[in-house]
Amino acid sequence: MKLTETQKKFVEDLLGKMTLEEKVGQLNQDSPSIVGGFDVPFEELIEMVTDGRISQEEFGKIMATAERDYHEDDIRAGMVGSVMGNDPVKANELQRIAVEESRLGIPLLMGFDVIHGLRSVFPIAIAEAGSFDDDLMERTARMAAKESRAYGINWNFAPMLDVARDSRWGRVSEGPGEDPYLASKFARAKIKGLQNSTDSTENYVAACTKHYIAYSACEAGRDYNTTTMSTSQLYNVYLPPFRAAMEEGACSAMASFNDLNGVPCTVNSYTLRDILKGELGLEGFVVSDANAIRECVVHGIAEDDVDAGIQALNAGLDMDMGTRIFYDHIAQAVKDGKVSMETLDDAVRRILSVKVWLGLFENPYVDQSAIDAYAKALPENHVALCQEAAEKSIVLLKNQDNILPLNKENKFTLVGELADRPDEVVGAWSLAWQKDDCVSIKAGLENVGAKFEYYPVCGPEGELNIEELKSAIDSDSEIVVAVVGEYTSMSGEASSKADITIPGHQREMLKKLVAAGKKVVAVLMNGRPLALGWEAEKLNAIIEGWHLGIQMGNAISKVLFGEINPSGKLSSTFSSVNGQEPMYYNHPNTGRPGTKSKFTSKYLDAPIEPCFPFGYGLSYTTFEYSDLKLTENKDEIIASFILKNTGDVAGTEVAQLYMQDVAASLVRPVKELKGYERVTLAAGQSKEVKLTLRKCDMGFYNNQGKYVCEDGLFRIYVGGNSCDVLDGEVRVAF
Repeated sequence: MKLTETQKKFVEDLLGKMTLEEKVGQLNQDSPSIVGGFDVPFEELIEMVTDGRISQEEFGKIMATAERDYHEDDIRAGMVGSVMGNDPVKANELQRIAVEESRLGIPLLMGFDVIHGLRSVFPIAIAEAGSFDDDLMERTARMAAKESRAYGINWNFAPMLDVARDSRWGRVSEGPGEDPYLASKFARAKIKGLQNSTDSTENYVAACTKHYIAYSACEAGRDYNTTTMSTSQLYNVYLPPFRAAMEEGACSAMASFNDLNGVPCTVNSYTLRDILKGELGLEGFVVSDANAIRECVVHGIAEDDVDAGIQALNAGLDMDMGTRIFYDHIAQAVKDGKVSMETLDDAVRRILSVKVWLGLFENPYVDQSAIDAYAKALPENHVALCQEAAEKSIVLLKNQDNILPLNKENKFTLVGELADRPDEVVGAWSLAWQKDDCVSIKAGLENVGAKFEYYPVCGPEGELNIEELKSAIDSDSEIVVAVVGEYTSMSGEASSKADITIPGHQREMLKKLVAAGKKVVAVLMNGRPLALGWEAEKLNAIIEGWHLGIQMGNAISKVLFGEINPSGKLSSTFSSVNGQEPMYYNHPNTGRPGTKSKFTSKYLDAPIEPCFPFGYGLSYTTFEYSDLKLTENKDEIIASFILKNTGDVAGTEVAQLYMQDVAASLVRPVKELKGYERVTLAAGQSKEVKLTLRKCDMGFYNNQGKYVCEDGLFRIYVGGNSCDVLDGEVRVAF
C-alpha cells in the first residue's frame, strides 16, 4: 500500500479537521446488533454458525427476518470507522449516511471474513496451498476481491497466515500448512490477488493478515491457549509469512487472541510496534480480533476495560473489533494523559490512509450492476476457477495395484453420508455460499454418468446403519468408494480435537467393508490432517479431498475416473496416531534422533516416521529424479536434475528443493523447503529442471532476532516430497 504525496496531504488535512471524538470514532468497528428474539452481536452469530451451534440455513433465516441495529446514529455522528457485513444494499445505505450525513463525510471500511472465497468458495487454505501453484493462489484471491466489492465489502479479513504444526488445532484448516517458505509464497500470492488490481475500485480490497502472531503455536493445539517460544523460533517459523505479506504491501493485520511469552498479542508493544510496524514496515493499521481487548481482563494483564483499552492503543492496536471499549473510554484517556494525542493520531492516520488507498472517498458505493451480476447463477468463469482450484488441490495418498482411476463403465458402490452433503463441501469460514452452487460428491458422480449404488451408512456423527451397510456388502460391486471425514464444524475456530482419527463409526464401517473382501477407495472430506495409520495400511486407495469448495463433487469425480491426473501435495504432515502430534517435517535434530535403538527420541508405541510426509502426493503416473548437480555462483546455488515421467500417461509433478545447514551456531532443521516448481511431462518425457536457492535465503534468525548467514557445509535435497529425495553437498562462504 503506497500513497501519493497528494493522498498523504489529504489525510493530514482531514486529520487536522477532526475532533477528539471523531478521531476515536475511526478506531471503532461496529457490527449490526441482532435485536428482538435473538439478541446477540453479529460477530457472535458468525461464531455460532461456524462452530455448528446453528446451521447455515438457520443463519440465513435469522439474517432475513431479524431486526438489526446498524448504529446509524453513531455513523451519522462520525463515531464509527468500520462496519461488518456482506449486504451490498445495506452497505450503500450505511455509506450514504457516513458520506452524506456525517460532518466530515468519511466513508466506512466494510469488513468481512472472506477466507477462501465469498460466494465462489474455493478450497480451504490448507488444501489450496497443496497445489503449490502460486498463480492459482493469486487468481482465487483476485476473484474473491472482485466478488467482495460487488457485495459491498472493501476489507477482507484474509489471508490467514498461521504456520500450523499441530493438527489437533482446528484452525489448521484456514492456513497454508506447516512450512514457513510455502506459507510465505502463499502470503505473497494472496496479497497480490487481493490488492494489486487497482485499475478499478471494483477489483481490489484491503487485505488483513491474521492472526498476528504465533496463534497456531497454542499449547497442546487447544484454541486460544497460551504460547511460549524463543525469539529464534518466532522469527524463523511464525514471522516469515507476515514479513512476506508486508513486503507485498498488505494494508492491515489482525492481532491474535493468544498471549506470547506472557503478554497477550492484543497489548503486546514488542510484536505490534517494534516488529510489525517497525521492522516489518506495516503502513496500514492493526485491528483486534473479536472481543480480544476485553479478553485481556480475563487474561489477567488488565484490571478492567479501561485499562485494557489504554494498554491496547498504546501498544499499537489501532481498531477495536466489536467491544466499543475505544468508543467508550479512549477520549477520556487522552484527556487524562494516559494516551497521547500523538498515539491517537497515528492510529487514525493509518486507518484513513487505507480508506484513501481504497478510493472510498471518490467511490464509496457499490454499483447496482455489480449487485445484479450475482443475483442468479454464478458467472461461468467463477465456477471454472472453483473447479480448477479444487482439481489442483486433491492429493492422491495411496493407490495400491493401481486400482485408480476407475472405469466409468463398471458399477461400484458409494457409501458415506458425506457423499450426499452439498452443504459440507465448503469448509470452515464460508459465510456467503448458496446451496444451489454446491456440488456434492454423489452429484458429481451423477454428472459424469457414473454407475453406482449409494448407501449413506453413517457419517462423522450418529449411528451406523447396519441394514445399509449389509446392503453395501451384499452388492455385486467389488469396489466401494467410501466418502469419510469430518463435518465442516469439526475444524476451524474453537474446533480443536484431542482425537484426530476419522470420527464416529466411519472407521468401523471401513473395517467391515475390508473384512467382507471389498476393495475400498476412501475419499476424505476434512479440514485438518487426520491420523490415518490404519487406513494407510488397510485400504486400497486414499484420496485426500479436504473441503474443496463448491465444485468439490465435479473435481473428485474427474480424479476418480482419470479425467484429471492428481497433482496436489500435502502442505502438512499426516501422523499415524494421535499421540504423534505435533508432527512436522522441518524439526530440529536432536543428539539422539529416533531409531530402533532404545535410547533415542521416539515413542515406544508409535512409528518414528509420519504416515504421509509433507510434500507427499502420488499421481496416476510415476516420476524419476536423477543426475543431481549443484552449481555455485556469486549469489546462488543452482540445483539441476533430470525429471522423467516413467509412466504411460501425462502428469504434473511438484519438484521440491530442500536445504540443511549441517552445522550452525543454532541447531537448524533437518530439512527446510527452499523452492518448488510444477512440471508437466508427457508419458516417457524427460526434462532438465533447475531450482535456484539464493544465498541470501540460506541464513536464519538467531536468538537476538538478527538474520545471519554462516559459512559452512550445506546439504541440498531434491525430490517429490520431503522424505524421498536425492541429495548433494556444497560448502558455502558468504
